[in-house]
Amino acid sequence: MRETIARLPGSKIREVANAAMGRDDVLAFWFGESDEVTPEAVRDAAARSLHNGETFYSHNLGLAELRQALAEYCTSLHGPVDVERIAVTSSGVNALMLAMQLLAGAGDEVAAVVPLWPNLAAQAEIMGARVRRIALRPVQGRWSLDLHSLRAAVTPATRVLLVNAPNNPTGWTLTRDEQQAILAHCRRTGTWIVADEVYHRFYFAGARSPSFYDLADAEDRILFVNTFSKNWAMTGWRIGWLAAPPSVGQTIENLVQYSTSGVAAFMQRAGVVALDEGEDFIALQVERARRSRDIVCSGLAATGRVRFAEPEGAFYLFFAVDGESDTRRLGLRLVDEANIGVAPGDAFGEAGKGFLRLCFARSPEQIAEATRRLVAWLGK
Repeated sequence: MRETIARLPGSKIREVANAAMGRDDVLAFWFGESDEVTPEAVRDAAARSLHNGETFYSHNLGLAELRQALAEYCTSLHGPVDVERIAVTSSGVNALMLAMQLLAGAGDEVAAVVPLWPNLAAQAEIMGARVRRIALRPVQGRWSLDLHSLRAAVTPATRVLLVNAPNNPTGWTLTRDEQQAILAHCRRTGTWIVADEVYHRFYFAGARSPSFYDLADAEDRILFVNTFSKNWAMTGWRIGWLAAPPSVGQTIENLVQYSTSGVAAFMQRAGVVALDEGEDFIALQVERARRSRDIVCSGLAATGRVRFAEPEGAFYLFFAVDGESDTRRLGLRLVDEANIGVAPGDAFGEAGKGFLRLCFARSPEQIAEATRRLVAWLGK
């Protein structure tokens, strides 16, 4: 076994989740998914595809109908995006892994804005790259990126910059000015940007968050990663997409061939319907998340014992409890003492230590009950 692989840590989120397995009295908010079922029309499209016998290989880059629908979806949000830039992938995390396989190898340097979903940094390390971390800081009530630190960390030796915004776990969202500064700097250094924009529709100040699409040329060194998991409540389906400069399209097709060989046709048919008919569902999901965010933020702020920056996007509250620094232990205690399951912040790296992450992509009623339990526990 490769030493790098043998050293990969187990999931600290799973550790807390496993402690509550089989307990119906625990409200679980540790994983990043909605409690909504995938819309019926999307499920029906998959069933029709299977009934019609679509059980064979499809094109490595995806069905033509889905790639076209994805190009039209991206164009409707960001301006012209050509279909030749689109590759359908076996989940968003597969798109991220393909991006890392394309760009980083043994001894290469990858920079990442953190805290960050742990899989992203782990993928770079699996490829043998070294990860340099640029930490967000809470400043005046919001998470903030120090551009001076980023410019110092991203040099001509940096192959890739990983940016997840809206961010999991903090809810931090890049401003247009910050994106312009990052893109200009990466153009100077020749650094690729992997833009993980999977939460781009979960943005509480507009229909979608600012995107590097808004600023980039087609051949800029940017790979855009997205997924069906969040917008359309399709976490269990494992289907996503990658948008890349046309010049690397054939290489990505080769990588898909050598890894998964493509995505099942029935899932792709479901994806077409999600894109064509799912806007109302997205609007309901985002409004529901906004209401749940406001409930938990208001309730925990009133205790005087909880510190957080109100999330601008995504659907997580990243918060610290005064007097509690060991949040792995605290996560396990909350399962037993408050019947609440949250993710420990150190699952997201050193920058997350001292914090907990609560997923509020749940019904406002469930979030209200969770907030009541947390407030009661904090009062003891």
